[in-house]
Order: sequence, then structure tokens, then C-alpha cells
Amino acid sequence: MYYESQKRHILDYWKSSGLVTGKAVIRAFQSVPREFFVPDNYRGQAYGDYPLPIPAGQTISQPTTVMIITQALELGKGMKVLEVGAGSGYQAAVIAQIVGKKGRVYATEIIPELAAFAAANLRRAGISNVEVINWDGSRGYGPAAPYDRIVVSAACREIPSPLIEELKDGGILVAPVGPSFGQVLTRVRKCDGKLSYETLGDFMFVPLTGGHGYGP
Repeated sequence: MYYESQKRHILDYWKSSGLVTGKAVIRAFQSVPREFFVPDNYRGQAYGDYPLPIPAGQTISQPTTVMIITQALELGKGMKVLEVGAGSGYQAAVIAQIVGKKGRVYATEIIPELAAFAAANLRRAGISNVEVINWDGSRGYGPAAPYDRIVVSAACREIPSPLIEELKDGGILVAPVGPSFGQVLTRVRKCDGKLSYETLGDFMFVPLTGGHGYGP
């Protein structure tokens, strides 16, 4: 009941603000236990609408941010999705719920400690259609490419070119783009090999690291 009342508070906020309206996204939020994706000492704050610390000096984004990004991906059943920056595994879990059993999420995480944390959280939540890979996702992930959707869950100066290459024609990529002190959430559509860009608001993410990130 404790978590349910917190969920209702967020759902009421989304309804009044119009920020999150997608039925599949809301169902995923309701069905994925966010409390499994935060450190034990923060479980009581799992549904607070603010970021929380996770291992290795990183954070789990606030629920509203995660759902805005999920909604922007325009996910469908059976899709294959690449996530760059698995973090706690929560974003991947929400996506996995929407793409369903025939869909697949490849969640890359460059920090070994976080990759293990994400994988453990997903197991605890009973989510089996996510594969967590300890890998520099800024370089893409060739073994499973191309992807219907790609999401970058960390701030990048510009969208890494390998990710554009691994996005299917007709696909969508969502990433926070800009300097380290603030980014613009950007949606990229690939159609007939051409890219179109749409901005979705200002956000603040931890920086992307790796070969195409802010640094090692």
C-alpha cells in the first residue's frame, strides 16, 4: 500500500500536467517495481519524483524523466532496443515491459559494478528479456545491430556516430545532447537514410563516458 500511494501521486501529477499520457508507458510504470532498482537504503524513496544515488557515483533518473524518454521512443511489441548506459537497469526494465516477450533490450553499461547491479536488479524483478552487457555502448553494440530503437541514458556532446549507423531505417533514437551543465532531450528519426531532429525539453544527466563520450 505504501508504494501504491506514492505511485498514485505521480500518476495524478502526470494526468494534470499532461507530461506522460501513453497508456503502454503508464502500464509499464505501474507493473515494474522501481523499489527493486534503487539501493536498499533508498527503497522508501523509490517513487519520489527526483533522482536517487546508485553505486559508482551515478544516479537513477526521476520517474517522470524515465517515462518521458520511454514515451518519446514510441515503442511497440517485438522491437529490438539498444540502451547506452544501463545504470540501475530501471529504464531497460520499463522498455522491456512494453516491447514484450518477443522484444529484446540490450543494455550496455561501461562500469562493471553498475552492470552487475543492473543485472541483479532485473533478475530480482523477474525481467528476462533484457541482456546487460559490460561494454562501451557509445561505440554501439554490433553483435545485435541493427536496432528499432536506441536510447542514450547519459549526456552526450553529440550523438555518437556508431549509434546512428546501428539504427534501423524507420527507427528512433532518443538522447540528452549538450554540455555537461545541461542538455536538450533530442529525438532522431531515420528515414530513407536521412535524419530528422526534434527537441523535447531541457534535462540534466550524468555524462556519457567511453570512446564517444565526454572522456574515459
